Amino acid sequence: MLVLLAGIFVVHIATVIMLFVATISNVWLHAVPGGGALGSQGIWMDCAGICKSIFDSISPANAASMRAVEAFMILAIIFSCIALCAFIGQLFTLEKGSRFYITGALMLVCWLCILIAISIYTARFANASPDYYQAYCFILTWICFVFSFIIGILYLVLRKN
Repeated sequence: MLVLLAGIFVVHIATVIMLFVATISNVWLHAVPGGGALGSQGIWMDCAGICKSIFDSISPANAASMRAVEAFMILAIIFSCIALCAFIGQLFTLEKGSRFYITGALMLVCWLCILIAISIYTARFANASPDYYQAYCFILTWICFVFSFIIGILYLVLRKN
């Protein structure tokens, strides 16, 4: 049981790190070599030679969608970090046999935030231009989506021994 608990903790920390990298880095879309576009695009910046705000290169109709993606990715990071702190707190305060309900619920809220952010981004931006392909931040976000769901469910069924 201790090995399972340590494994879940390590995967949780890895998920938090990947969420930070995916949110901060500006490589959600990368230009196809030989295509009409240059550089990469993220949720914050458009980097083609020099970096400028993403809102300079997307249409005003999509600006609200990009703001929603940014907001939900930040919320996912916040809930994931709070869940990590809650897990550490519950690890020392829960009595034997109790479950990590608060931590599991927080991770499922994190999962929901990632789901909303990545769904909006996929629907609006990921396939908008044939000159770009999905890059590592986009893939990291999908990996975090899966990990946060699995971790959330495991926290809900895990008992402290």
